[in-house]
Amino acid sequence: MDETPPTLTALTTYLLSKVGKASRVRLAEQLGGRGLRLWHMAVLAALTDFGPHAQRDLAARLDIDPSDVVKVIDELTAAGYAERTRDPVDRRRVRVTATPAGRAALTSLTAEAAAVRDTVLAPLDERERALLHDLLLRVYADLTDRPGPATGR
Repeated sequence: MDETPPTLTALTTYLLSKVGKASRVRLAEQLGGRGLRLWHMAVLAALTDFGPHAQRDLAARLDIDPSDVVKVIDELTAAGYAERTRDPVDRRRVRVTATPAGRAALTSLTAEAAAVRDTVLAPLDERERALLHDLLLRVYADLTDRPGPATGR
């Protein structure tokens, strides 16, 4: 009785949703073992890839509610992965920076995420994985270029 209706498996959007959900659950379990969530990884990635951010700018970049980003930064700061400092140009602004421990944590989190990816994509060979990644990247880029309900903006 576990068979999925063919009408649903014929829908690429349904398959993307199911694979996405299964991937998120597995990644959440992996990160949870370290007391972290995907938002922690996202914030560390933004800080490492793009440098220090004002909290408000970080929330906008990652499309996270500003009050939620404050909580995530609080947790990262408590863990020693991020630090807050006053912006030297505008002392009213708080800048957030990844610490060396935060950058090291991101490196290991990225490796753990790759292991989850390898598990989820086990039925595909390397060429197929690369093709899938390239196709998803194109779709993602198009979605993020178009404002509207699909992007959450």
